Amino acid sequence: MVPSPSVQALPVDPEQAGLFTDPEYFERMARLRAEAPVQRYAPHSWTVARYDDVRTVSRDPARFRSGQGVLMNDPMRAGHAIPGSILHMDPPEHAAWRRLGSRWFTPRAVARMEETVRAVTDSVLGELSPGQAVDLVDAVAAPIPVVVIAELLGVGDAVDRHEFRRWSDACIEAADIEGDDAAARMATAGELFAFLHEQVADRRRAPRDDLITTLVQAEVDDRPLRDDEVVMYCLALLVAGNETTRHLISGSLAALAEHPDQRRSLIAAGPAALPGAVEECLRWITPIQTFARTATVDLELGGETIEAGDWVVMLYASANRDERAFGPTADRFDIARPPDTAHTAFGFGEHLCLGASLARLEARVLLERFLLRFPTFTPTDPPTWVQSTLVRGFASLGATL
Repeated sequence: MVPSPSVQALPVDPEQAGLFTDPEYFERMARLRAEAPVQRYAPHSWTVARYDDVRTVSRDPARFRSGQGVLMNDPMRAGHAIPGSILHMDPPEHAAWRRLGSRWFTPRAVARMEETVRAVTDSVLGELSPGQAVDLVDAVAAPIPVVVIAELLGVGDAVDRHEFRRWSDACIEAADIEGDDAAARMATAGELFAFLHEQVADRRRAPRDDLITTLVQAEVDDRPLRDDEVVMYCLALLVAGNETTRHLISGSLAALAEHPDQRRSLIAAGPAALPGAVEECLRWITPIQTFARTATVDLELGGETIEAGDWVVMLYASANRDERAFGPTADRFDIARPPDTAHTAFGFGEHLCLGASLARLEARVLLERFLLRFPTFTPTDPPTWVQSTLVRGFASLGATL
């Protein structure tokens, strides 16, 4: 099918920060799925909008590799190496590195963290009162994942949660802004690198039962990991675990407020309905909007010819609202949606999110405890958005509890 001129002219440039917050974003995605499911948005650069095509790209590392970059403004696209970043690895290297930290994220291991997650959640919510005016991002969504991932890494007693959040935010923002602001974000991100290097050195001197120690003591290809590799591995886990879960939590609360019938149904159904509700929130919100791959061979995808070396961007949120995958109600928020089709919020294939079980646990516990304490919370001020080429989430979300 030849795209209509109006579709060809759509400003769908995933390398432009703020694309995901445009009021017409999901309408544009629907039109892309219908008329231009694989579209060239720049020379040798493509967007992929349909569910099945996104799965194809995700699950075929032989033809779509990660080792030449996965982020829109990825340093690897300019030839810079990123040692220890499992996001940027391909088979067989990726499997070996993924195994290093995997035992901390198995469903069984995550289940053992439920008590910690509940304690953190109750501590955060215990600082709030019914009727209080708050920013749900600052007061709820941001602190919980920061504390949880800090505990997992083993640095919960070494850093203030506000500092951890500031560092994590800077890592997300640095790639998508320019000028003095970019330099300031890089300087802040440098503080996080320095902190993690200190923690790695500490674990080499005095091992503990934590994830950093596991990495310090690990080997790949019969050699121990270098400090910079451990730091980058931890950084990827920290930023992914913090940013993804934060936007899942704030987005879930916003979605329930925007759909009061769904909120009432969830409260009435009780804890048994929470796992399904979390999956629908993941589908609906899709905190991570895009990752990309580089084609290794000439191939056909969605009726288009992709050349070796082309940049292929997967639009996860579009895939998650694809009528071909989720049926005629794909554009509706439904906490009782049958789990017949796996959403793309955590990716597919070898790069399926390592911390998916932990994110699900944090969201489930938060919704359970929050709705019990504040069942009638009401948004107040219009939200503000993070300007990013990676995440779609709120910078602020005012509400009365």
